Amino acid sequence: MFTGIVREVGAVAAFDGSRLVVSAPETAGGATVGDSVAVAGVCLTVVEAKGGNLAFDVVPETLSRTSLGALEPGAAVNLEPSLRVGDQLGGHVVQGHVDAVGRVRSVAVEGDGRRLWVDAPEAVLGYCLEKGSVAVDGVSLTVAALDDEGFEIALIPHTLAATTLGRLEPGDEVNLEADVLAKVLERLVAGRLP
Repeated sequence: MFTGIVREVGAVAAFDGSRLVVSAPETAGGATVGDSVAVAGVCLTVVEAKGGNLAFDVVPETLSRTSLGALEPGAAVNLEPSLRVGDQLGGHVVQGHVDAVGRVRSVAVEGDGRRLWVDAPEAVLGYCLEKGSVAVDGVSLTVAALDDEGFEIALIPHTLAATTLGRLEPGDEVNLEADVLAKVLERLVAGRLP
């Protein structure tokens, strides 16, 4: 489990389509084999940690449901180690289970921040509401506005500097995860949970 508060921006060192190696000096320093780390919002298992690098095995299922397959050496990725007992819960509950891939519609400067519109499929949009939570590439964010095709978020200067979101441009793909609490509530209301 994660909170969507990015701890480090790493860089892809190598990716052959199945083994992803990320340069992450801060995260790698405390990681061991078997740990979960959110990489661009995708929960992956550490299979090797040495020399400031983390290695992960990425299976076809993950590639088919996320934007990880497009990663190339040098690409920046948001990193968040999984929560440990006693950690601060600063964002919202994020599982690292990507619901869909969205596409950046527009980016507009707003003072020192930015407004970002993301087009999203119904698998995510159906769970979005103004002032509700959504994770974009693993970053916990608040929905500022909605339309029939997507949602808008307001990015503060800290988020722009501490994550990869400040580098996004129209047309870029992003991993999206709807708020798990909204999904559970839907199941409860529909009477599908015991």
